[in-house]
Amino acid sequence: MKTFIQTGDVITVTAPTGGATSGAGVLIGSLFGIAAFTAEDGQSLEIATTGVFELPKNPTTVLSVGDAVAWNDTAHQVDAPGPGLYPIGIATHAAGSGVAAVTVRLNAVATAAA
Repeated sequence: MKTFIQTGDVITVTAPTGGATSGAGVLIGSLFGIAAFTAEDGQSLEIATTGVFELPKNPTTVLSVGDAVAWNDTAHQVDAPGPGLYPIGIATHAAGSGVAAVTVRLNAVATAAA
C-alpha cells in the first residue's frame, strides 16, 4: 500500500520529562505504551502499544480476569478505572489485595483521564 507506514504495535515518541525506564508505562498525551528501552528526557523512545505486560498495581486494588484497568500517571501504576485515571486495557490474570503487579492486555487506543 502506498500510504502504509507501520503496523503501530511499536511507536517512536519523545521520552517524557524525567525520561523512561525499559518496561515501564509511559503516557505521552493520549498515547499509552510500554517503554522498549531506557531513554532520557527528550530522547527518541519506542513504546509498545499492544501486547500483554506485567505492570505495577496499586496493592489495595482487587482485579479479576477481564476487569478494565486504568493507568495512574502520578503513581505510575495500574488501578481500577476512576476519576483522573487513563483507561489502558484489561487484566488477564486476577490480582488481589496486597499484590503489587498485574498482567494487562493493552487496548492500543487513545486514552483520556476519566
